[in-house]
Amino acid sequence: MSCSGVGLITLDQALEHYSAVQTLPVVTLPLVQAHRHVLAADVLSTVALPLFTQSAVDGYALRSEDLQAGITRFELVGEIRAGIEEHIEIQAGQTVRIFTGGKLPNSADTVARQEIITRSHDQATLTQALDKGADIRYQGEELSIGTTLAQQGQRLGSGLIAALSMAGVPHVEVYRQPKIAVLITGDEVNTQLDNDSQVFDANAPMIRTWLKEHDFAEAHLEHVIDDEKILTQALSNAMNHYDVVITTGGVSVGDYDLIRPVSMAVGATEIFWQVAQKPGKPLYFAEYQTDHHHSYLIGLPGNPAAVLTCLAVHVSTLLAALQGVTSPAPAWKKARFNDSIKQDSREQLVRMVLDVNEFGQLTVSKLGKQQSHMLSNLNRANSIVRIPARSDVPVTLDYVDFISI
Repeated sequence: MSCSGVGLITLDQALEHYSAVQTLPVVTLPLVQAHRHVLAADVLSTVALPLFTQSAVDGYALRSEDLQAGITRFELVGEIRAGIEEHIEIQAGQTVRIFTGGKLPNSADTVARQEIITRSHDQATLTQALDKGADIRYQGEELSIGTTLAQQGQRLGSGLIAALSMAGVPHVEVYRQPKIAVLITGDEVNTQLDNDSQVFDANAPMIRTWLKEHDFAEAHLEHVIDDEKILTQALSNAMNHYDVVITTGGVSVGDYDLIRPVSMAVGATEIFWQVAQKPGKPLYFAEYQTDHHHSYLIGLPGNPAAVLTCLAVHVSTLLAALQGVTSPAPAWKKARFNDSIKQDSREQLVRMVLDVNEFGQLTVSKLGKQQSHMLSNLNRANSIVRIPARSDVPVTLDYVDFISI
């Protein structure tokens, strides 16, 4: 996609840079503690599932030889419950009561569900014809030993944890989750206004709750005024103790935009600065490395809408890449756009409403108040939509919804 201005890179180029970062160290965690972590190695099953041949229903275990011989009345010789070890074998003309999940006797190969059996004391009578192998779960029919249960780069959700638990997996190798510091810069930003020239801070609560929504532990957060000495100390401390440092404000070209020069003065190496996107053009990305520590700095603009957009598209990709996610970039989807929008020399990332029309098609609709300092349309916006630079807006656009970001 096209970009405007010397030195600007495209959005896709920026995302490629994040994909090249060095992944975090691998740790071994108990399965439940590994929830929302990313697997660092494939997980293979060491058992077959089901573990043994068992009944799929509450019923009666039978021999197919008896069924083929026309026997319909059987002597009841015992009971097998799920999880209880029993050593019962049946002979010709016999049956055993068995419950769902109960281990099938070696001498049985068919189960008659209880609805087609009438019972009187120690006698059970079959009331319907029955095929050999009915209502049985065979050992290994779901998976065999050595089957791949999960792949490197997959994030562990509750469903995958359940699948691994059923296969007896006690612990897994995962990438350590990043330790994150957030620096909110700007003399004008405050939680309580000291004068009429300040604004309420939206960025700190937004980033803190966004990280929580995306399963990251509580981040270190501090407000830093536009003072070079104070910022130098804060940035140096953050980059030496955290894996990712997220800053807001101070990355443009003003006299008090100090993030970029101060970070490089304390040892950071610039990877890129300025992306051909709107909002979020002055985005800054740098790497910091010493003999003892390795971290990344991502400097976001100060306007809240730009912060939100960069969180959704850039920060999410960086954090995913650090954890070894197979495809860290946003999973762009397609939706119809039956409206017009003003063209721009940069790619636009626009907050829109994702919906389904009367034909069952996914559609996106634009909202007003898109300026980078405005957030009030977030009471309706549920997606971020990519508008190509310097071209007619196509009917079908890429979007990412807030749920997935």
